[in-house]
Amino acid sequence: MRKELIVFASGKPVKVIIRNYTIEDVDGLIDIQKACFPPPFPSELWWREDQLREHVARFPDGAICAEAEGQLIGSMTSLLLREDSLTGYHSWESITDGGYIRNHDPLGDTLYVVDLAVIPAFRKSGIGRWLMSSLYELVVHLRLKRLLGGGRMPGYALAAGEKSAVQYLKDVTAGINNDPVISFLLRCGRMPVGVMENYLDDEESCHYAALMEWRNPFLSPNQERVE
Repeated sequence: MRKELIVFASGKPVKVIIRNYTIEDVDGLIDIQKACFPPPFPSELWWREDQLREHVARFPDGAICAEAEGQLIGSMTSLLLREDSLTGYHSWESITDGGYIRNHDPLGDTLYVVDLAVIPAFRKSGIGRWLMSSLYELVVHLRLKRLLGGGRMPGYALAAGEKSAVQYLKDVTAGINNDPVISFLLRCGRMPVGVMENYLDDEESCHYAALMEWRNPFLSPNQERVE
């Protein structure tokens, strides 16, 4: 994957390249993590070189990044899983193999999002949406059923004393509450399908996550992926 586009950062047009990342991008990808997830987010959850090597080796199509003026400004990682392996409860740790994606299934019908990060300086420029739409394109290209992933709910800690995580998600969807992550995912076309408890070590979300999907609109219900 490789495409070029213009985004506006602080009112200035900037040329951006969205492409698959490679092992040569390791340092830049780790710098993105540090900028996007400062404490209290656990530093041990930042990408490590051995994890990134697995991403590139096992599913390079699902490992994408955004680059501007020679600097990596965002990244997104995914793996393929079978829909029947996603029934019931799972955590980020279990479903992503601790971020190593060694459980990637080339015959999977669901593109599962492992991570999405955009550095603060470019968060108002639409990079996150472009990365997301690039994976939607991959879902269509591979004739998958859907894109799925757990979204952090960093606004929930402020509301946890008043409502359950399920009610908080309903209220964000209804516009009663605004959540920086879930509201963004809704604007990207993702739809909530459930709430996961103890999904991630994330105090801001009280360790909850909203399971959010995007269904392939070009795949009829009775179609199967053909290899």
